[in-house]
Amino acid sequence: MKSHEIRQQFLDFFASKGHKIVPAAPVIPYDDPTLLFTNAGMNQFKDVFLGTGSRDYKRAADSQVCIRVSGKHNDLEEVGYDTYHHTLFEMLGNWSFGDYYKKEAIEWAWELLTEVWKLPKNRLYATVYKNDDEALELWKTCTDINPNHILKFGEKDNFWEMGETGPCGPCSEIHINLSDNPDDASLVNAGSPLCIEIWNLVFIQYNREKDGTLIELPAKHVDTGMGFERIVSVLQGKPGNNYETDVFTPLLYKISELSGLEYKDENHKIAMRVIADHIRTLAFAIADGAIPSNEGRGYVLRRILRRAARYGRKLNLIEPFLYKIIPTLVEQMGTFYPQLANNQQYIEKVILAEEQSFNATLDRGIELFEEIANKSNFIDGQTVYKLYDTYGFPVDLTQLLAKEKNIKIDIEGFEKLLKENKERNRKITKDKQSNLNLQSISLENFNLPADFSTEFTGYEELETIAQIIAHITFDNSVHIIANKSPMYVESGGQISDSGKIIYNNQEYIIKDVYKIGNAIVHVIENIQGITNFENIKIKVDKIKRYDTKKNHTATHLLHAALRKTLGNHVQQAGSQVTNEKLRFDFNHFNKITKEELKTIENLVNQKIREQLPVIHLRNIPIQDAKNLGALMFFGDKYGEFVNVIKIDDFSAEFCGGTHVSNTSEIGIFKILYESSIAAGVRRIEATTGLNVLSFIDNLNEEKTKLQETIEENQHKLKLLEKELEELNLKNKENFITQIIEKPAIVDGLNIYKSTIDAKSMDELKAIGDILREKIKSGIGVLSSVIDNKVMIVCVVSDDLIKNNNLSAGKIVGDLAKIVGGGGGGKQHLATAGGKDTTKLDLMISSVEDVIKKYL
Repeated sequence: MKSHEIRQQFLDFFASKGHKIVPAAPVIPYDDPTLLFTNAGMNQFKDVFLGTGSRDYKRAADSQVCIRVSGKHNDLEEVGYDTYHHTLFEMLGNWSFGDYYKKEAIEWAWELLTEVWKLPKNRLYATVYKNDDEALELWKTCTDINPNHILKFGEKDNFWEMGETGPCGPCSEIHINLSDNPDDASLVNAGSPLCIEIWNLVFIQYNREKDGTLIELPAKHVDTGMGFERIVSVLQGKPGNNYETDVFTPLLYKISELSGLEYKDENHKIAMRVIADHIRTLAFAIADGAIPSNEGRGYVLRRILRRAARYGRKLNLIEPFLYKIIPTLVEQMGTFYPQLANNQQYIEKVILAEEQSFNATLDRGIELFEEIANKSNFIDGQTVYKLYDTYGFPVDLTQLLAKEKNIKIDIEGFEKLLKENKERNRKITKDKQSNLNLQSISLENFNLPADFSTEFTGYEELETIAQIIAHITFDNSVHIIANKSPMYVESGGQISDSGKIIYNNQEYIIKDVYKIGNAIVHVIENIQGITNFENIKIKVDKIKRYDTKKNHTATHLLHAALRKTLGNHVQQAGSQVTNEKLRFDFNHFNKITKEELKTIENLVNQKIREQLPVIHLRNIPIQDAKNLGALMFFGDKYGEFVNVIKIDDFSAEFCGGTHVSNTSEIGIFKILYESSIAAGVRRIEATTGLNVLSFIDNLNEEKTKLQETIEENQHKLKLLEKELEELNLKNKENFITQIIEKPAIVDGLNIYKSTIDAKSMDELKAIGDILREKIKSGIGVLSSVIDNKVMIVCVVSDDLIKNNNLSAGKIVGDLAKIVGGGGGGKQHLATAGGKDTTKLDLMISSVEDVIKKYL
């Protein structure tokens, strides 16, 4: 039975039991900033278990891709060395949200395993929590499992908790004994590959209080998880060796093909298993929007990729190769997980670029490591840190190389240096913060309760009549909290409003505005008599707010246009919205072409011209927002109720900022710049409305200044060229003086001849004129090679023309024939040329003989 058939049988089975088959969540949990990666099937239902959300179904089942490479769930070092640990795995799961409970969960698990999949009952074991007599009795009465195969264990193995507080409960695990003795119960939970856990049934029935006590929940839930790779290994007769199932064999065959090595030698097997495992993690994470980088989840992915590349060296795979495995993975899993197929080219590009970047680092790092290792069998923390910090060599690769050579490294010393560096960076960041230490102010300073809230009226109005609730003087300013305020406080990338407080026809500029919890604090100059204020008017700067709204709504249009043009892998990585412009950072690996930028800009402007209504849904249940398809972003924490900005069917995103009511209000959108700000992160700066006109005016001004500068430089260039020509001629005059000093004599006539460096025939003629002016009586012949041709000029003084009837034209014509050319001219000056530069010297030496012909 193929692995894809096993997955489908699981889903079909629970569909027959009234379960809704739901799609897997992305491996990047954008709506849960507490997680780097989705690490369990229950992640997408966490809000249900916490009581902050609900679904329109009571039963669900799915196959969830999970990544466990950080925190307590970190199997990275075991991957490849054993045959059942993975950085990425699929978890088959079924859930009950206050519907069925232990009885059905146990009955159905047993039915699927023993009746559908026909697993041998005598090899199956069930474990229960030590105090869960209910589950114990259900196993005995609702299944025909051997009662001796039902075992009790404590909290470590059979009690599940989401955190230190919150939903929790006992669990019942199902194990299969693959040893020669199926009745050997000592193997259960002993960490033996001969007895593996295949399914965990979690019964969420308690809430853990802060004091540690357990309170029964009014609604009890079921949360199960079955390791897909493990159950496939059992059903395909490869128990305990997931890599020999068809989940991995296509990948291993591809790696073998690329390397030219068979999957036989144990060292080769380890390397191939590492690569096969890691490529799955990389592909799924990149498909869902993550990208290798130096921080957070991106750093985890970079470590995984570099670890895989390092193991490739063991298979003689020196050039980039990981990206070549992606088509095999897509062929294998792309049907059930379409995000792989939809993003295949992008995944390949990201991985290839990372491989190319890392190869140079890897070569240099290995070279340095070998130099160090040859000197000692111990590497101190300072050296490990230098490899990491100076040369970019990952510490886990240093550990790996050290392990292979049986060398010890001071990992504690490295971590100490790493921690010290981070603390220094934090201090630098802290020192750069504003001198106004607003973090030291709390609502206690205002004598207000911690849950005090200012009513924000800025969505509906820009002027609000309010009452001062409290105020304090801090840092030579007055900090005022009112019961209402239209002032938007910086959030979600949108800058704070500017505005005024008006009292008794007196205006007070608001210097700053910030939040303490849900209280809005307005900062104004220190004013005497502030305690006498009663009703005040808080007024927002309308023009600034309006321009900011246009830019903010345009940011959402830009995001949607980017995704439609470049692909759905594009995710927001940061933004800033001011009244002057917008800045949008997003993950994308390639430089955006001019054509793509134009397409993006045109698409945004098209949506502006379509005059689409902009709907701001405020304070709606988070599940309703998800149902709308609203985009969420990692790092943003969402409560039970959220705000959503929706622009027709073009864009829907979580957002609490201020926006125009119709896209036509934006006017026009213009991209100013596009650039790279980090590996795999691009930035676009743009503006809207009248700011575009200002941008065009600035461009015209710059164009005018540029034209003026060009004209000025052209004039300067001409002057310089003239000066240069004059200087060249002066140098040539000096050269001519030297020629005149040593003439050849033919029948009493002075003959002046030489080759000279000239750039053009015009320059050669000019030099000939100078020569003629300087000689009192005589004949001059000058020659130069210009554009691979021999150029000749001949001059004759007036007295020789008159008395001897000599002609420069006849002389130069005869000389030109020697170099394969011809020419002529007037008696006093003539020019000629020829193609044969090899006969230039012969031509010069023949000048006297040619002249003798005419005497």
